[in-house]
Amino acid sequence: MQLRKTFFVGLISVALLSGCSWFSGEEDVVTMSPLPKVDNQFQPTQVWSRSVGNGTGEFYSNLRPAWQDNRVFAADRRGTVKAMDIDSGKEIWSVDLSEKTGFLSRNLPALLSGGLAVANGHVFVGSEKAQVYALNAEDGTIAWQSKVAGEALSTPVVSDGLVLVHTSNGMLQGLNETDGAVKWTVNLDMPPLTLRGESAPTPAFGAAIVGGDNGRVSAVMMTQGQLIWQQRISQPSGATEIARLGDVNMTPVVVNNVVYALAYNGNLAALDLRSGQIIWRREIGSVNDLIVDGGHIYLVDQDDRLIALDTQGGVTLWRQSELLHRNLTSPALFDGYLVVGDSEGYMHWINTDDGRFVAQVKVDSSGLQSNPVVAGGKLLLQANGGEVYAFTR
Repeated sequence: MQLRKTFFVGLISVALLSGCSWFSGEEDVVTMSPLPKVDNQFQPTQVWSRSVGNGTGEFYSNLRPAWQDNRVFAADRRGTVKAMDIDSGKEIWSVDLSEKTGFLSRNLPALLSGGLAVANGHVFVGSEKAQVYALNAEDGTIAWQSKVAGEALSTPVVSDGLVLVHTSNGMLQGLNETDGAVKWTVNLDMPPLTLRGESAPTPAFGAAIVGGDNGRVSAVMMTQGQLIWQQRISQPSGATEIARLGDVNMTPVVVNNVVYALAYNGNLAALDLRSGQIIWRREIGSVNDLIVDGGHIYLVDQDDRLIALDTQGGVTLWRQSELLHRNLTSPALFDGYLVVGDSEGYMHWINTDDGRFVAQVKVDSSGLQSNPVVAGGKLLLQANGGEVYAFTR
């Protein structure tokens, strides 16, 4: 979990990482579960791996690959962006977006953040320096570069001629896909203390559905940037500032005119797409993206439990609790199995019917943080150290 606040950010982060409750004065030690022993029913196969710069290091970032046709696109935090062949991992092109400072000086890092997006012949990526880049997918040259309202921590989303960007200061902006000009800005409001990271918007029937740091889900009309509705799914409660965090940092999922959204320290909620009214909700908190598939919801909660629920009322179908506090990635659905990575660099494969482990493999000792990506019959994982891996079952 990452926090941001005008003051004492470092102090709060140390308190969280050390497991001490600095706000309540009570000891609250969090222990990572030991690696579960798994008898592999099959051996996941690594097809290729390719280094993309220096990765993210110890910084929080959800940089992850994107793909289109036969190409995979990936980046590191410093500013390296690469295109690779999806079958072999062979590098097609590489560009450096870091800032040139002089002949004898080291370039300033671009501080790329969030995930990459690819659409209509361009690759889009944002940065902590409040910049959004559009690169030509063919050769990596910059098509345009645009200044946005704040750190671009979410993955850019392309829809209806717009590039949608959710910034760290609670602004949702619509940029012209052709030249990057800002067409509109919506202030989603935010409390003084929040988790670091922002919800990527989900386009649906001309609206952008997005979560906010204020515990609300909002629908914004994309043509004009007008707010259609807002619904709170997380109500601040608890004795400490951390306990009252209610950010909706995950990407909302829209299926059959129902919006599924999840808040930290809050609720999993199903909302009516047209009105925003709550259909049902469950007391489950998380910052990870969820999956809705075949009438089931799959998610990783804030304590790293894997949970499957029914979409009709949110009834729990199964719960897998052997990966507690292993800092799991969001789940991916690949070849009929759920797949998650953890901070020690292991990839876990789980049966969707009962939550049992079916396979496990060590991928990278630098750890896995960003979401796995399903691409062209392969599962892509980007390790913290910058290596991108392609696996098949």
